[in-house]
Amino acid sequence: MNKKKVHEPLFRMAKRAEVLPPWKAWGIRIIALFISLVVSGLLIMSVSGLNPVQVYITMAEGAFGTVKKSWVTVRDAMTMLCIAVGLAPAFKMRFWNIGAEGQILVGGIASAACMIYIGSKVPHAILLIIMVICSLLAGAVWGFFPGIFKAKWNTNETLFTLMMNYIAIQLTSFFVALWENPYGSNSVGVINSTTHAGWLPNLFSKGFNKDFGVNVIIVLIITAIMYVYMSRSKHGYEIAVIGDSENTARYAGIRVNKAYVRTIALSGAICGLAGFVAVSGASHTISTNTAGGRGFTAIIVAWLAQFNSIIMLIFSFLIVFLEKGAQSIASVYNLSKEVSEMITGIILFFILGSEFFVNYELHFVKGKKEVKE
Repeated sequence: MNKKKVHEPLFRMAKRAEVLPPWKAWGIRIIALFISLVVSGLLIMSVSGLNPVQVYITMAEGAFGTVKKSWVTVRDAMTMLCIAVGLAPAFKMRFWNIGAEGQILVGGIASAACMIYIGSKVPHAILLIIMVICSLLAGAVWGFFPGIFKAKWNTNETLFTLMMNYIAIQLTSFFVALWENPYGSNSVGVINSTTHAGWLPNLFSKGFNKDFGVNVIIVLIITAIMYVYMSRSKHGYEIAVIGDSENTARYAGIRVNKAYVRTIALSGAICGLAGFVAVSGASHTISTNTAGGRGFTAIIVAWLAQFNSIIMLIFSFLIVFLEKGAQSIASVYNLSKEVSEMITGIILFFILGSEFFVNYELHFVKGKKEVKE
């Protein structure tokens, strides 16, 4: 029998046998971030001839240049965090909830309705509690339908939750027309602009013309609760098992269909709460742009953090920082929106790509291999 030498591939990929220590994993992510800044710098110089370092400074100033800008960044990061925390249970269970946009909108509608109809009839503290409950219930109901359909008829949750977004958008358009103020403006306007009924109170300086503080506290409490729920509770364990293998979960006696409905309802409820935070703690109005695409962006945050609620805090700030920074350099240097978004895209691409090297390793092959013919 003859032996023949064949060329081996230069390298092969394999999933890591052991999870990397945290310091190594974060080292890979930091290196990826550094490389992304270098590549973005080359893009900046080739397109505009600007000094990349100065552009990055401008990005930082756009997000944290003043006290007010800093608080706006914190506020928006908290909203992003709330949505990501809401998505985490469903995605960890491999239930692809693409409906966060709609769940945010219905939560915002519920909050706005409370502000409009009972804002002058109940004490402010009671009103806020009612708004929180209504937004949670609205989001939970919006998540319940795809959950029950998945459990009973094994429908495709990706398409179902995506279509629910469009229903929520049209529902929002209906209420915007119903609550239009002033008439003919095609917008609701600032709700309770004189009484501030339903506005989250400002815990800090009265010099701000927006609300800061309570929204941060609410989201941080939800984040801590969800961290304990996902990592320490029986339901969190069931979510992890179902996410690894539905058949194994059924064999272990876990009621998978019940877990589907419960988890997606919880996911929708927290996203609905994000609608409350957006309406009561930021814009004080409702429109089809209230979600602003954050329901999709938060998916990136949840995946990057590996569904760890605490780590999501870091990536929420990163995403919001990049958004604010992109807006700032587009304004200061008169760059097109597309260029600033390319910079954001490059940075996110490298950070997302670093997760591959966290979970997989490359084995380089030397020489040739002999095979029998």
